Amino acid sequence: MAKPPAKSGVSPRSQARRYAALALYQWHLTRESPAVIKQHMLDDPEWLDALAGSLSDSESDDDAPADARLRFKFNLDLFESLLRGVPAHVTEIDAELDRVLDRPISQVDPVELAILRIGAYEILYSGDIPAGVAINEAVELAHRYSDEQGRRMINGVLRRFTAAKV
Repeated sequence: MAKPPAKSGVSPRSQARRYAALALYQWHLTRESPAVIKQHMLDDPEWLDALAGSLSDSESDDDAPADARLRFKFNLDLFESLLRGVPAHVTEIDAELDRVLDRPISQVDPVELAILRIGAYEILYSGDIPAGVAINEAVELAHRYSDEQGRRMINGVLRRFTAAKV
């Protein structure tokens, strides 16, 4: 019996987290309304590509379709939940993260902070997402948008964060 072909690309939920990380990075830097950032992202896929490319440590986005408009096959509900939820709970999230970080939160790279906030939000407020999945997804985001040191930091912080919640 032949094996089914390997699934290529990224899952709609993972893609939603990628877009949420980019949007939350933008929100952190500009303090624009999350709704405005969301609309800009959805209206201008080329802008989104440029932003993603400027943050990515890889030369290309091998698992993304060549046509930018096709990249919007993602879980819109998850994207919107993260884009609404993280800013709404940022004070609580940052206070919890501050307890397990090895430096002041103000010294965390803004991209890594966006990823940490997504992971922490999912651990705290998304009962349907196991903590291990939230951590793994955050580490995957860090593989795309951070370096090895950042990936290790994100993994360690979210693991300590989860352990402190138990």
